[in-house]
Amino acid sequence: MKRPALAAVSLSLLLTACVPAGMESASEGAATDSGLLAEHQLDGLDAAGIIDHLDQLDVAERPADLMASVRQDELLLSDGASELSLELPEGRSYLSIAPYLKQTHECYYHSLTTCLGELGDETVTVKITDDATGETLVDERTETFSNGFAGFWVPDDIQGTIQISHDGRTGTADFSTADGKATCITDLQLS
Repeated sequence: MKRPALAAVSLSLLLTACVPAGMESASEGAATDSGLLAEHQLDGLDAAGIIDHLDQLDVAERPADLMASVRQDELLLSDGASELSLELPEGRSYLSIAPYLKQTHECYYHSLTTCLGELGDETVTVKITDDATGETLVDERTETFSNGFAGFWVPDDIQGTIQISHDGRTGTADFSTADGKATCITDLQLS
């Protein structure tokens, strides 16, 4: 893992909703409970596969008894009885972005089972750029998931800009994939 756990806060408390800034993982030494994965039909999937699967599930189908939080270098899973920490793919970070018109929420670490954005199942155009190199990392038209988020795998340790357009409105937000930075972008207002 890229960083040690910084607090002894219970994982199950951290994962009850979108996780605000300043709250850290208690996953150091978390049990590797394959039963937790099997119980939620996630066995056989790595961290990236679980993230992609859970984020794309319809809100009505998301497991109410599973908390899943995406950090910069790990996926934390808990069902209240078992906890599991899975490392993310080397050199990759997951950004979950919820563009909004009028309503948003504060979020730092994306919760795959509880975070809800305003614009679910909407077509958006997304451009993500690496500020240091000017390289366009993402440039596509996509549909937000039913939870109002769109998720993207991008390189670690970069700073960049996200631009999203929807129905003639555009918004931008800055991001960083450096250690400890947000995986949940909810400050991108379309105007």
